[in-house]
Amino acid sequence: MKTVSYVTVDVFTAERFTGNQLAVIPDARGLSGEQMQAIAAEFGYSEVTFVLPPDDPANTARVRIFTPTAEIPFAGHPNVGTAFVLGRQGEIFGRRPGDKLRFEERAGLVDVALLREGDKITAARIVAPRPLSVGPVIDPATVAACASLQPEDVSERTHPPVRVSVGLAFAVAELSDIGILSNARPNVSAFHEANARYPLADDSFSLFLYARTPERPWQIRARMFAPLDNVIEDPATGSASAALSAYLVSLLPQTDAKIEIAIEQGVEMGRRSIITVRVSKKNGTVCEVSVSGNCVAVMRGSIEV
Repeated sequence: MKTVSYVTVDVFTAERFTGNQLAVIPDARGLSGEQMQAIAAEFGYSEVTFVLPPDDPANTARVRIFTPTAEIPFAGHPNVGTAFVLGRQGEIFGRRPGDKLRFEERAGLVDVALLREGDKITAARIVAPRPLSVGPVIDPATVAACASLQPEDVSERTHPPVRVSVGLAFAVAELSDIGILSNARPNVSAFHEANARYPLADDSFSLFLYARTPERPWQIRARMFAPLDNVIEDPATGSASAALSAYLVSLLPQTDAKIEIAIEQGVEMGRRSIITVRVSKKNGTVCEVSVSGNCVAVMRGSIEV
């Protein structure tokens, strides 16, 4: 019987048993796609990553990302956590890792920088693989129904609810205040209806809700629901945070800007996470979006397949 090793980490946190859980299979050679999907379902985390040798030897590795129900082209905390795990290894497929890594993924190439405190790797920063894409606009009633809220709880003061992506698409919507955000509850039937109304090739309908104050517009509190992926709520969603941040910066009247955004997520779940997003805008266009966060190792073991 074949066994494969795994490592789990908590991502976007420096405190164990908070943040977002991730399982990493550092050497997934010999596993089929069906086996990868079964392992992801067995863990039940929002994502599990499977690391393979790169197709191009100039890159570090090929990374496949699975939710409990499907393979997805890109995600934030899986890249940050996988980089943390691989960087702490002595080698990656026979090569010693440096502080700059590059992952091959379905969404494209993901550049990664390992971050250290002294000699110890504590965090990673990734660059989103695709430019910002926006649309379609989503009606507030659909958002409210998915979150068990009233349509008037959905704010359109900055933008209407809309689907955005820098590698993986999410419906994003601002709520009137943090109290309303805390009251949100996913309605699975409404998510099925939204998925039929706003179909997506790469994934099912996922909803990223946020609230902020005019005094602190770049300190954001967020929640993410993806019940159609068997992720009732996600404690930290780097890909959604990156897409929302890029979109908000794109709406600024300035043609050039460099903005750092702090997104707090997972509070209502008891798994507080802090995601740092940096967005660069030049000549009116968002040109780079990066996501960074701390990680902490939790478990390691083996899986029989």
